[in-house]
Amino acid sequence: MNIGFCTCTILALLFLILSIIFALLKEKGANYVSGFNTLNHPEKYDKAYISRDMCNQCFIHFVILCIGSVLSYYLSAYVAIVAILVWLILFFRNFNLDAEKAFEKYLIQ
Repeated sequence: MNIGFCTCTILALLFLILSIIFALLKEKGANYVSGFNTLNHPEKYDKAYISRDMCNQCFIHFVILCIGSVLSYYLSAYVAIVAILVWLILFFRNFNLDAEKAFEKYLIQ
């Protein structure tokens, strides 16, 4: 068993669990998103949309890492490196240090 398979599998399971948690919590799941509690007026934001979006993002991360895990097991350990790089690019694409900017797409119109 190679280290790439183990790494992708563990990360994939972690994101699957997070996806399930956000799906079950619905609106309450927005409180567990990093930076949401630091907003000045959290009532201005669509909590259900935030939670649903986090659920979808975690599920996409799960799929990418699951594919990397399976291909790493059957093909080569280097496939896991590619899967983790793709995951990192997607993960940091949505990364913002400013909470207001990070949540501006969730404002209730």
